[in-house]
Amino acid sequence: MTRILIADDHDVVRQGLRNILEARRDWEVVDEAANGKEAVERAIETLPDVAILDYSMPSMNGIEAARQIREGVPRTEILIFTMYDNESMVDQLRRAGVRGYVLKSEAPSQLARAVECVAQGREFFGTGICRSQVAPAPNASL
Repeated sequence: MTRILIADDHDVVRQGLRNILEARRDWEVVDEAANGKEAVERAIETLPDVAILDYSMPSMNGIEAARQIREGVPRTEILIFTMYDNESMVDQLRRAGVRGYVLKSEAPSQLARAVECVAQGREFFGTGICRSQVAPAPNASL
C-alpha cells in the first residue's frame, strides 16, 4: 500500500487529487494539507511514502516544504504538482530532494505515472520522463 499526502491550497484541487489517487486500490491518501507548513507537520505525523506538494502555497512554498519534509522524514518521496512550466526549476527541485515534477495541465494522465515512479525511488520530471537516479553503464545489456 502506497501512503500519500496531498498539499495544495485549493480544496477543489485536493479533492480532485484524492479522487484520482484513491481510484487505485493500492494507494491510500493518508492526509491533506492546505499550506506548506501544514504539509511538513502532517508528513512528520503520518509518515507518507509520497508527498504531493503544490509549488505555490501560503506560509511556505513547495520547495521549502520539500526540504523540511526530506529532513524530518527522509524516506518520504516528494512530487511537486504545479501549474508553472519552468524547466529551469528542475535543478532547484532536485537540490531540495524532490523526485518528481508534474504540471497540473498534464494530470491526471501523468500524475499516476509520476506517483508510481517516485514511490519506487525513481525520478519523474514532466512529459513522461521516468528514470533511475543512476544511469546504467554504457555497455549494460537491456
